[in-house]
Amino acid sequence: MHEAQSRSVRLRYGMKAPNLTRAGYGDRPMGLDFADDDVLVHALRAGDEGAFVWLLEHYHAPLHRTARMYVATDAHADEVIQETWVAVLRGIDRFEQRSSLKTWLYRILMNIARSRGAKESRTIPFSSALGAMTDGAEPTFDADWFRPPTDPDWPGHWASFPLDWDQQPEARLLGGETLSFVAATIEKLPPAQREVLTLRDIEGWTSVEVCHALELTETNQRVLLHRGRAKLRGALESYFESSSAV
Repeated sequence: MHEAQSRSVRLRYGMKAPNLTRAGYGDRPMGLDFADDDVLVHALRAGDEGAFVWLLEHYHAPLHRTARMYVATDAHADEVIQETWVAVLRGIDRFEQRSSLKTWLYRILMNIARSRGAKESRTIPFSSALGAMTDGAEPTFDADWFRPPTDPDWPGHWASFPLDWDQQPEARLLGGETLSFVAATIEKLPPAQREVLTLRDIEGWTSVEVCHALELTETNQRVLLHRGRAKLRGALESYFESSSAV
């Protein structure tokens, strides 16, 4: 981040200029590893601008993508992120480190974004969605994809095999129109499935991180991910079949 941006951060959030030789950090003037949660939390509590800048640079973009799951516009997502950073700085002294700083940060963002999304009638808070596991729990694939139970040879087996992605040209799979279709399909998923699929398959989170952030059991996380992926695959199957028929 450039000096002008650093000054802006300092003024906006009331942070101190970097002091990397204060008590507790020994004689490591430029060697702090902010990827280490203990170091980062200690630095944030001390008001170290360098630590906050590191946090901004590493998390602003993924936080924005996550916020957009809940709110209608990029501008609203930016407002959610602004509130999140303020909440982080106000609450860092109370952070007990029972989870990673990343998990804590995303929980703050999601709570703010869900509240904002609920006001926009765009989503409902995950924690109050008692039907999260039943919402969108219809069969993963349409029954027409399978042979009937009365089939004399292969009851219950595929009527026709799913599309082989390896046989699709890479340019088609990664084309702008296809990616836009994927984004639109994810947007239409039930909220719980959309959250889990986005964090796992777009942001690259582990199942453990998702469970901690969303306060899910491993079983429920796995079920929601499977359902979301299946709906996305089914939509892509139809998309490719219809575009091939044109």
